[in-house]
Amino acid sequence: MNAAILAVCKVAASRGIEVIGIERGYEGLLDAEFIQLTRTRSSGDLAPIKDVEDEAHTGGTILGSSRCMRFFDEANRAVGCKNMVEAGIEGLIAIGGNGTMAGAHTLAAECPQVTVVGIPASIDNDIGATANAIGVDTALNTIIAACDRISDTARSHRRAFIVEVMGRHSGYLAVASAVATAADAVLLPEEGRSEDEIMDSVEKVIRDSFSTDRHKSRVLIIKAEGVTVSAAKIAEVVDQRLTGAADVDIRATILGHVVRGGGPSFHDRMMAGRLALGAVNALADGADDCMVTWNTTTPGGAPTEDPRVQRFLLAHVLEEGVALADGSSDVTKRRMDRMRTVQGVLAL
Repeated sequence: MNAAILAVCKVAASRGIEVIGIERGYEGLLDAEFIQLTRTRSSGDLAPIKDVEDEAHTGGTILGSSRCMRFFDEANRAVGCKNMVEAGIEGLIAIGGNGTMAGAHTLAAECPQVTVVGIPASIDNDIGATANAIGVDTALNTIIAACDRISDTARSHRRAFIVEVMGRHSGYLAVASAVATAADAVLLPEEGRSEDEIMDSVEKVIRDSFSTDRHKSRVLIIKAEGVTVSAAKIAEVVDQRLTGAADVDIRATILGHVVRGGGPSFHDRMMAGRLALGAVNALADGADDCMVTWNTTTPGGAPTEDPRVQRFLLAHVLEEGVALADGSSDVTKRRMDRMRTVQGVLAL
């Protein structure tokens, strides 16, 4: 997100547009926690403030974020709108996931004095109408690096590791990292398998992998956070099942929030910059209640000067986000088809 914030400030400053940051997301909007993100140079030109320039290569966000329950109340949102108007804010760029976009869509309807554009940022990659979101590539690189290290240990000690990655409702990180790390299996919430089915499949993968004719010294299974059976329980139950039948240790590792941190990858920095350019251009063009998207195949978007970036109305983005979650989206169906194919290939 910091890379996107810097890009927004640079593009806006080049056009003589001041940028004001809202700290702590919608919480800060309701409390009028505004800070200047651009400064006026001696030449009279605008430029990003030093903190924005210094932190662009770091993870997280210098503005902070929050889950704001107060924002669900219309009276509180009216206060937020009033705060923006009084601060002279004419356009709002909201960077975040589905909750952020839902809030932006509501503000666009209730605060006509301010135009609203969204930039997708979520490591779960579950935002509608965009093929990718800020943070996904960095998260995957972190998972891959961790799994490579775990695999070194697993091969040395002939162990099976069940590694849990983030993804409450989406198995995107799990399946993408499973392919990239040559994992032996992946467990996804979209599959909806029962606990017994999960235990049976993990047991089979480990038995087959450590059979005498396979010559394997490690097993790596990637589990998405949204699979309700814990990694620790899977490891415990399958270990008990294999006692005396296979000379192998089974361990569980939860990567958790380590996946959310760290400096952004090249791809995330590049994508953040191009989405930020599209967002500022959208505001300058008077576009409202929309989100800029990356490399999407979803029909219905408005083209921009960047062939990889399109604009979609936020209502459409949110509808597609719901469809992604409930499985009715064509994108989810294609992903599930690929996941089923991957499951058969990984165990080879």
